[in-house]
Parts: sequence; C-alpha cells; structure tokens
Amino acid sequence: MPSPPSDDPLAAWDFVLPPDRIAVRPPPTRDGGRLLVVPREGAFADRRIVDLPSLLAPGDLLVANDSRVMAARLEAHRASGGRVEVLLLGAEGAVVPALLRPARRLVAGEELTVAGGRVRVVSLPDADGIARVACEPGAAALMEASGALPLPPYLGRGEEPADRERYQTVFAAPLGSSAAPTAGLHLTPSLLAALAAAGVGFATVTLHVGIGTFRPPRPEDLARGELHPEPWWVPDATARAVAATRARGGRVIAVGTTSARVLESAAGEDGLLAPGQGTTRLFVRPGHAWRAVDGLLTNLHLPRSSLLLLVGALLGRERTLAAYEEAVTLGYRFYSYGDAMLLLPR
Repeated sequence: MPSPPSDDPLAAWDFVLPPDRIAVRPPPTRDGGRLLVVPREGAFADRRIVDLPSLLAPGDLLVANDSRVMAARLEAHRASGGRVEVLLLGAEGAVVPALLRPARRLVAGEELTVAGGRVRVVSLPDADGIARVACEPGAAALMEASGALPLPPYLGRGEEPADRERYQTVFAAPLGSSAAPTAGLHLTPSLLAALAAAGVGFATVTLHVGIGTFRPPRPEDLARGELHPEPWWVPDATARAVAATRARGGRVIAVGTTSARVLESAAGEDGLLAPGQGTTRLFVRPGHAWRAVDGLLTNLHLPRSSLLLLVGALLGRERTLAAYEEAVTLGYRFYSYGDAMLLLPR
C-alpha cells in the first residue's frame, strides 16, 4: 500500500469512515466493547474487551492514565447578551488557559458572566488559539457549579446524565484533563481483578489531556516533530512496576496513547522510568525509537490525527491502515465511546 503522492504529509493517513461507525454513546457496560487484536504479523482476531486476561501473558503490565476529566465547558455571556463558550484548559492558579468561541470581538479585560460566577479575559488568544482567563470564585469552583463535560464535537450531542460517570475512568484521580483518556474507559473493577488473577499487573501514570485533542497536527508540528505541551507525572510505584516487569521479561502495555506518551517521555535508553514529573511535547510517529512501550490498548482514532500516527509508529502505515479497514468492515464502533484495538507488535 504505497503512500499516495501529495504535498500534504497527512494524506497518507486518511481513510474512509462511514458516519454510522462513530459511537455516539457508550456501550451498555464499560467492558462490553469489541477488541480487534493486531499482532506483529498474521491474521487479526475479533475478540471482546472482557477477553483481555486471556490475551495478555502472566508478567505483563498495563499502564493507564488516571487523569480526571474537568467539567471544563462553561456557557458565558457578554454584557451585550452575546453567548461565549469558554473551554478551560486548567483548574489551578489565578489565571488559567482557555479556548474562547467566538473570540473575534472580545477584548482583554472584558468580563463574562457564568452561572455561579464570572470569567475575566486576561489576554486574547495567542497564535495557538489559547487565551488566558481569571475565574471568580476560581476555575475548579466554576466547573463544579456550572461546567459541562467537554464531549468531543463529533458526538453531535450535548452532555447527558450518564456521561458524568461513563466519560471518566473508574480509577480517575487528579483533576486536569480537557478530554478523557478513552482507552481506560473500558476497564472495570471486575476486569482489573480478572487481570490480576491472570498475573497481569496494573499501574498508573498521569497526563492531563490538553488542546491537541481538539485539532489535527499542524504543518509546524510536523516540521518540528513536537506537539502541544502537556504535564505528566510518574509515581515511584509505577517506575518500580515497570522495572520489575522488565526484569522478569514481561511486556509493558500502554492503556491509551496518552499513557504511551508519558512512558516514552519518562523512559531512559534502557526502557526504565525515572519517577517524577515534567512536561512533554513528544510527537510519536513512524520512525520513533520505542523505549518503554511494547504494546498498546487503544480506541480507534480520527483520520490524519497524531493519535493515528502514534499507532503507525508501532505497526507501520500499511498494517495500521489494514487494521482500520478490517475494523470498518467488521462494524467496529469508532472514537471516544467506541471499541478498541490491542496492538502487540513487540
């Protein structure tokens, strides 16, 4: 499957997805989704999420992102009555980054009213489209009072009561993401218990999902080989779990692309992690020299997205697009509330 000639470097990562394949709502149960198993070579296997304990080996380690999604979407109004959507990209500090829509007529210093408080525009959007705002009585308090979850626009609907539970992982802890780390949405306490009984370990890292979720890679991102900055944390316990997995010859399976970015950002040449925290701009794409990640549990992603390129870094372009073609043919559900793939190339 040669790359088509094009001046657009992302054209080679496009595919046709029928609109009815997009999952608008989650499956009836968290672990009720389908799972396409994609080994290094050979046939794909159509399985279920609940089959994970039999698909992984004793001694393997799953590493998931435990970031909690903020109710980051606020409906604000100007003094003139005009509506402005404020999407907060942080919860801590007197001034936080945000996306404002529409922002064309806003001015620095303008105050917007929100149910339960106010939002002041400290600075207008920069070249990356990010404004700075001050929230009264505070970002976290405003989100608690009147915020809505930042559901992806391709769902074509607003928040429903079930989303408050289903758009968070069962192990979500620190607040800070502007979108869910969706691969972890499939995991349940009973499934984690079954994995533990099968000898598969589980650990967490934190990466607060930011603005990159809302836009495709830009030409300058591709040229630099970097993405938007996102903060990450690796606990001591997770660093020790990865070291123990390496020592016994097990595999480290990232639960989601965000976990994969943390692992690769924190890993040394030996594949071991340094506990601590940092900020990553890592753009994992074909040609990436993997250090820590041996496999990936991931949902099915948007065409031309940085997430799809990360999958391609594990599988290669031809096998990635073949797996996606298989998923479309088999009727898999795509995106945040959709089904998943288990990639085992290493």
